[in-house]
Amino acid sequence: MRTFDHIGVVGGGAWGTALACLARRADRKVTLWSRDPSVSQAIARERRNEIYLPGQSLDAGIEAAANLGALAACDAILLVCPAQALRVVARELPGASPVVICAKGIEASTGLLMPEVLAETLPGRAMAMLSGPSFAEEAVQGLPTAVSIATHDAALGRDLAGALAAGMFRPYWTDDVTGVSVGGAVKNVLAIAAGIVEGRGLGHNAAAALITRGFAEMARLGLAMGASLETLSGLSGLGDLVLTCHGPLSRNRSLGVALGKGASLAAYMEGRRQVVEGAATAPAVLARAARLDIEMPICTAVDAILHHGAGLDEAIRALLARPLRREGE
Repeated sequence: MRTFDHIGVVGGGAWGTALACLARRADRKVTLWSRDPSVSQAIARERRNEIYLPGQSLDAGIEAAANLGALAACDAILLVCPAQALRVVARELPGASPVVICAKGIEASTGLLMPEVLAETLPGRAMAMLSGPSFAEEAVQGLPTAVSIATHDAALGRDLAGALAAGMFRPYWTDDVTGVSVGGAVKNVLAIAAGIVEGRGLGHNAAAALITRGFAEMARLGLAMGASLETLSGLSGLGDLVLTCHGPLSRNRSLGVALGKGASLAAYMEGRRQVVEGAATAPAVLARAARLDIEMPICTAVDAILHHGAGLDEAIRALLARPLRREGE
């Protein structure tokens, strides 16, 4: 059994910093690298990351790396960067240790899932995918949090779960890499739709219908790609969908609320440092679905609003005007 005593974290955002904290609580040596030197300097000097995880003191055992080369000796590397940057960052990774992808999305330029991107950039390297209902702020506060770790190597999944589990943080492992990847990507798009429902004042009935029918879209795409319904119904699918659609800390939901109240995507994003993954993922999800002849009307409506100038009321009317059908279709 591998113990993964030294964990590297690539990415100094909220989730990367939280995972570094969780790994330290699991008694691992941790080295964290951020592309933003000011974040690394603040962690090294002040033991804080006020830009992305304000108010949280960081353990002195979290080493802030000046460059990626410092992660070469790590036993495993958590890749916690925006989905659209994963390819570029992966090309720079040192060493040969297993990589755990902690980014949720589909690459906009290729339509590839995150593990597929890593397989192209680091062929033959052992990898896993970590995803699930996990707001960084709650996990780092020690509130109960459960996630999925997906890898085709069951022993690797078990050992990574054992290395990261500590206190209230509980990882489960699975071999359904596709299911975990699809769930993490599609839920971000649906959370924007859930935010629009809230911002537009469409009521709780609509919110419940949105999550239910949205999950049906996620399941159709996932099953067509070879995922398991058990995975899609689990932490990284339905669990993350419920959290992201309802949780006030969700950036995707917050974007949707702003859109529902009349803001534009550009106006909402102006001056913001954190990425809203669902905005870039929406067209990529639809491109992947089109290749499989899968209908995803809610995701289509979100994409139309974000990227094609569709009005909110127009998109909502189009959804409600769709032909009646048997539930489950």
